Amino acid sequence: MTLDRFIRVGYRSDDEKIRELVDILGDLGLDCARTIEERVDLQFDALRNLRENLKNDGLFIRLVLANALVSYQLSGKGEDWWWEFSRYFSENPPEEGISRAYSRFLPVSRTNRRLVAGKVRRLERVEPFVDSLSLDDLRDYYFGGMERLRDDLAKALNSRRSAKTVVFAVKMFGYAGRIAFGKFVPYPMAIEIPEDVRINSYTRRFTAEPPVSFWRRIAEKTRIPPLHIDSILWPVLGGKEEVLRRLRENCREWEEVLRLAEL
Repeated sequence: MTLDRFIRVGYRSDDEKIRELVDILGDLGLDCARTIEERVDLQFDALRNLRENLKNDGLFIRLVLANALVSYQLSGKGEDWWWEFSRYFSENPPEEGISRAYSRFLPVSRTNRRLVAGKVRRLERVEPFVDSLSLDDLRDYYFGGMERLRDDLAKALNSRRSAKTVVFAVKMFGYAGRIAFGKFVPYPMAIEIPEDVRINSYTRRFTAEPPVSFWRRIAEKTRIPPLHIDSILWPVLGGKEEVLRRLRENCREWEEVLRLAEL
């Protein structure tokens, strides 16, 4: 594999490490990413639990979108936050609107109790758009419209299309759609990787280039969309013991996945 497309004037890069990264990810492929998402990621289990309890697919997917948009500055692990969300709304389906429900939920949350007022205001801003989405609308977004969903969420929030919470919301929407509609649809290549602290730190092992553009080219080279690359990297960068145990039990390529931590 050539690295011509990875070398940019002005950016320091470790070409040998990049070559190893591309080789490992290329060997793992999209199937490995899907296995990690569906059988290793505790967040996927949390969504399955919520859907089973709500028995309302439209509400289920809308809640997942809303929750992703306030999944920042957490006071606990992301996996614990999504399970707290799942259990809470399984027992307390919103009856007076999503933002009103979160104004009660977040102040008593164990894992997402920072910046509560700002997060509720964010939901108030996006709620008219989210509330307007019928199950047919959500189905259309899932089967071929995830880029359009990203753009519409960004517009409703007056945010950048590549903003971390916007692209993360599309990722979690993909999980919810997979569960509700019973079919795997890969994420589009055009949707960026969520640029968080862990991705930023990991990217610096390879290059000084901005993470979004670096991982976009890695995605093109490996033919794995950025959001699925994020799934492969997540067990490596998160370090949660239960996740690593599930990785070993459910992913036959687990040793190759863990090799990514050594680069």
